[in-house]
Amino acid sequence: MDAGMNTSSHLKAQARCPLQDHFLPRKNSKENLDRFIPNRSAMDFDYAHYALTEGRNIKDQETAVSSPSREAYRKQLAETMNLNRTRILAFRNKPQPPAELLPTDHSASLHQQQPKSVKPRRHIPQTSERTLDAPDIVDDFYLNLLDWGSANVLAIALGHTVYLWDASSGSTSELVTVDEEKGPVTSINWAPDGRHVAVGLNNSEVQLWDSASNRQLRTLKGCHQSRVGSLAWNNHILTTGGMDGQIVNNDVRIRSHVVETYSGHTQEVCGLKWSGSGQQLASGGNDNVVHIWDRSVASSNSTSQWLHRLEEHTSAVKALAWCPFQANLLATGGGGGDRTIKFWNTHTGACLNSVDTGSQVCSLLWSKNERELLSSHGFTQNQLTLWKYPSMVKVAELNGHTSRVLYMAQSPDGCTVASAAGDETLRFWNVFGVPETAKKAAPKAAHEPFSRVNRIR
Repeated sequence: MDAGMNTSSHLKAQARCPLQDHFLPRKNSKENLDRFIPNRSAMDFDYAHYALTEGRNIKDQETAVSSPSREAYRKQLAETMNLNRTRILAFRNKPQPPAELLPTDHSASLHQQQPKSVKPRRHIPQTSERTLDAPDIVDDFYLNLLDWGSANVLAIALGHTVYLWDASSGSTSELVTVDEEKGPVTSINWAPDGRHVAVGLNNSEVQLWDSASNRQLRTLKGCHQSRVGSLAWNNHILTTGGMDGQIVNNDVRIRSHVVETYSGHTQEVCGLKWSGSGQQLASGGNDNVVHIWDRSVASSNSTSQWLHRLEEHTSAVKALAWCPFQANLLATGGGGGDRTIKFWNTHTGACLNSVDTGSQVCSLLWSKNERELLSSHGFTQNQLTLWKYPSMVKVAELNGHTSRVLYMAQSPDGCTVASAAGDETLRFWNVFGVPETAKKAAPKAAHEPFSRVNRIR
């Protein structure tokens, strides 16, 4: 089992501490050199052989019979043939280029080549570009309390209240505050239209809201026996995962909304993600298991059988992410006892790769613009890590949160990532960069600088 609610007092005390950057001093390359080891790749072995054999005999002959004209000719010849060197061993410098034997115009024409176009390395800011205060956010690994809709509105649940933050205008509004006996809010997820939002509650109910009119449309009851910690939309189907281990597909258009039930987890379902095609559903649970469900083999109004049961993780699996550029590729992240990111071929059920991250994996997001994967972590660094896929080389580590980064959401354009943590802050990171199409479409528009810290409430 993974650590769920975190109520330790010392973390609360540290939550408001200002972030301090620590830099490792760079050692001057010219200092503290206690060894002199020749660099074989920088040595000219032909000249070394000449200097050790023929060079000594010629010098003896020149000292015996010498004249001013002969001496001037020897110096000129040595300079032209690059024979003025006195050292044989090389420690740092590269060997000098050989004398040019062909005329300048001919050699230039032979070696003239068009330079290859090298893609400039993208600058990734190491600090968040905006920070919002998020008081009373529930510090629970198994919940999903942050989502960014297609209309560029971010929804976040703080205790019993759901707030909406419009990323275009920067305005904040309150959507709903649930009653004490129903709350707190345990999950939140935008519908594909960016207007309707589903809100899962601690009392097993799910509410559907219209954000434009600020009106509740309906309440889904009877799906679960306990809290609903995960939600996932697939067109008009809302999939809910509960602490009872059940996964339910709800058709929100009809009165009898329960159309399919997936049974396979023995503990709380804490992660749900539909694939881009809408055919496969990935679920992760506190039983350390990942299931792949396929709609094509599901039968109506019945308990459906999973397509693959993946049991390689050794801790709770909440972080799930379908790859946007490769079909049937799923990334999963394990909790504090596992600390790995695993990649799966969901067509065959094979594990393609496993990477030990060294800390609890709370969330995963694929870049929409690059072949990169972003992970958020818990103890001990509470960082966001950007990985290059498929090499899984670390591109960047983003620090700023002082508690485990439980929730992440991606902007509709794929450039910005919002992260929320137990330190009660919501941070925005320009981690994925601007798409090439957006760069070429229009010049950069002047914008007002962000304020350092704003409050959601």
